[in-house]
Amino acid sequence: MRPRSFWTCLVPLIWLPCQLAQGQMPPMGDFSGYERMDRDQVLARLAEATAQAPADLSSKNLSNLDLAGVDFKHANLTAAVMNGANLAGADLSGCNLTVSFAERANLQKAKLRGAIMFSMQLGGADLRGADLTGARFIGDMKHADLRGAHLVNLDGAADMKNQSMGLMHAVISSANLEGADLHAADLSRADFSFSSLAAANLHGVRIFGGDFSGTSLVGADLSGADLHESTFIDTDFSGADLSNADLSGSILRNVRGLDSAKRTGARGLP
Repeated sequence: MRPRSFWTCLVPLIWLPCQLAQGQMPPMGDFSGYERMDRDQVLARLAEATAQAPADLSSKNLSNLDLAGVDFKHANLTAAVMNGANLAGADLSGCNLTVSFAERANLQKAKLRGAIMFSMQLGGADLRGADLTGARFIGDMKHADLRGAHLVNLDGAADMKNQSMGLMHAVISSANLEGADLHAADLSRADFSFSSLAAANLHGVRIFGGDFSGTSLVGADLSGADLHESTFIDTDFSGADLSNADLSGSILRNVRGLDSAKRTGARGLP
């Protein structure tokens, strides 16, 4: 049999994240090609794992399972389906979650430190108090609940050097990030439109080219933030701290609350 060429093998791997990034993902519940596992099978697979050989749960269907508090021990969860699963308090630190699905999953206080979350679908997920410190995230968090979440040093910036598949960026629109900690995160080109970042800590963040249309930044700490060339249309800055923030080259239209914001040293404001 004639061996498959390198490009023949590679094309499907490129196509899948590209389609997911464009929103062309399988409908919820339509994962017939994924092996279904129950809780006991997952725990057994994890019990056999070692530091040198993490569990392989790639392309497995774990939807709606109760996996609260489970330590996934850096498992490979590439393309895994966890829609509606209870992962509250679970430890997913260091896991590979590339092209995975966790829509409407319960991830309250879950640990995702250093996780690889490239092209991950988290629409409507509950991430209250979750710890994503140092994770790599490019994907979809529309309508997610991120109140009090830890996104410190999160790497969610679009890779401008590798855009052959189109601009892949973090989408965190219509989400609730009230009181979330994003300090020192890089979410350049991210879409925060119609989200609430009220009282969030964005000190020193880098979100150049971001979209904050219809976003609430009421009482948010944006001191020292790099927000240049971003879009602020119908954005509420009431009580925000914009000290030394850089908004140069940004679009500011119908914004509110700038008169009550701290603006010392800020650049690019009208």
